[in-house]
Order: sequence, then C-alpha cells, then structure tokens
Amino acid sequence: MITIYHNPRCGKSRECLAFIETYNHPFKVIHYLQNPLTFTELEALLTKLKLQPIGLIRTKESIWLEQFKDKSLTDKEIIQSMVDYPILMERPIAVYGEKAVIARPLELIKTIL
Repeated sequence: MITIYHNPRCGKSRECLAFIETYNHPFKVIHYLQNPLTFTELEALLTKLKLQPIGLIRTKESIWLEQFKDKSLTDKEIIQSMVDYPILMERPIAVYGEKAVIARPLELIKTIL
C-alpha cells in the first residue's frame, strides 16, 4: 500500500494525490496537519527517506524563519520542531514499504514502486 502524507491546502500535495490515484494500487492518505506524526514516526520516516532531519524541514516556512532559522539545533531538536509544528514538514511524501520520497517532482514516486 502507498501512503501519502498530504496537506489538502497544498497544490503540490493535491497533484501528488491525483498522480497516485492514476495507479491501480491501493493507497491511504494521512492528513499530517490534523494527525501529526510522533517523534518516533518521524524518525522512521526519515530513515525511509534516507534524510537528515533538516532535509525534511520547509526552511522558508514562517515558523521556521521566526523561531529556528538562526539557531544551532540538534537532529532531535529539529525532529521535535516538526512534532510541535507539523506545517514544517516538507510535502508531499509518498511511502511504499521501506522506501519513501518527497514527491517533488511527482515522477519520483515511480522510483519507490
């Protein structure tokens, strides 16, 4: 099953969902702003993405710029910032089994199927 971490207010995220819907493959949608990921879930997602925590941060998001930009943060503090402020998490993210991608561009989804 494909899992998409989705923000319905984001155009790229809506495009990703539409792209996944064209596959004959079961999928589920997680509205991560309404159902934020836990610290442990974010750690697991980062492992699947093969990213350091800063790689999952939307560094142009106003919360990041106002509260975190010029601070020297540990990986755990960066993950905690996404727990506290889920809007900081980059999107859309597609997960299939033990593989995941930030689906920008959308075609990256094909690399995990």
